[in-house]
Amino acid sequence: MKVFHFSETPYPHIDQAYKDGFKMVRVGLPNCYYDPVKGRDVYRERLDDWCLADELGLEIVMNEHHQTPTCTVPAVPIMAGILARQTKRARLLVLGNPIAHRRQPLRVAEEMAMVDVISGGRLECGFVRGVPFENQAINSNAMKMDERFWEAHDLILKAWTPHDTPSNWEGRHFHHRMVNIWPRPYQTPHPPIWITTSTPATAERLGRLGYVMATFLTGFAGAKAVFEAYRKGWRETRGTEAPLDRFGFLGFGYTADTEEEARIGGQKLTWYLTSGQTVNYFPAPGYLSAAAVVAARKESGPRMAPTTRPDVDTQLEVGNMFIGTPDTVYRRIKEFHERVGGLGNLLLMGHAGPMGSAEVQKSMTLFAREVLPRLGELDRVPADA
Repeated sequence: MKVFHFSETPYPHIDQAYKDGFKMVRVGLPNCYYDPVKGRDVYRERLDDWCLADELGLEIVMNEHHQTPTCTVPAVPIMAGILARQTKRARLLVLGNPIAHRRQPLRVAEEMAMVDVISGGRLECGFVRGVPFENQAINSNAMKMDERFWEAHDLILKAWTPHDTPSNWEGRHFHHRMVNIWPRPYQTPHPPIWITTSTPATAERLGRLGYVMATFLTGFAGAKAVFEAYRKGWRETRGTEAPLDRFGFLGFGYTADTEEEARIGGQKLTWYLTSGQTVNYFPAPGYLSAAAVVAARKESGPRMAPTTRPDVDTQLEVGNMFIGTPDTVYRRIKEFHERVGGLGNLLLMGHAGPMGSAEVQKSMTLFAREVLPRLGELDRVPADA
């Protein structure tokens, strides 16, 4: 099992905004609350954390969001390019590029190829749809987002393919007279592709494609549902069982010397949930399909884990949190592995909000030394899956 260290690189110094009456920060918090000096320190601390992850034998995952203090990386290729040079061995998972929003998917192909070459072939390239809040931030039309996503995906794959002569692209949403990127990726035919989802329908499609699938904070029930759908798509396409390295899950992770210390760390991690809450906010028309809206309202079947209840006990109960002493963290990971039918990639959000770098690095080091070596025991499909 590969374990990735994750932080959204949040800017936590927003207490005054709450005092001034802002009830949500994910949408529309004025940037007058941002102090670039403190922001510089945030970037340097997070980069130091990721470099330590590389030294400890952990992998690295990073992402981007826009116009929000919950994630101050608006251009993930920049962060990935820095880490491609500063790290030595860790896989660099970009999760991801919101390609449905980008006006020029070829630019994504170029950026990711450049990172792959600088890193010597350590890039794992994720494509994401983007959260609904970003339609406004990027002035992107939510209608036809799914069409734009998959056309952008097809164009990027074509761009990554070696060409004897330049070619063109005339699609419904994108038009290019010349497709002939320099550099092309270090890995052949291209870096491993990840796509995120929380819905079984998309998961089954990803299983047919064979991409690595990741699901975020969906707990035992949600993760099992999408993993089973992926396995179905893979099985029907290939006649075999999907390997564990096709599955990824992101949850909260904090390892400490005592359960009490771990619980304090876990409570700090829930900042990610409380800060991201929105009040009376609805996705732009078209962001969700009619079928997705209907499915979300059904009372039967697995449901999204209740991230709207951001207390530690709830997140432990639903399977979104891996905190405790090394023995407890290992037990929680093992339980999750068994209940979802197995997985090969665990993405741990080990930093959020006001957590200091010292406590993050202490947790990472303890995990790497006392938990990570034991996870090789889980590199098989559970017997009762």
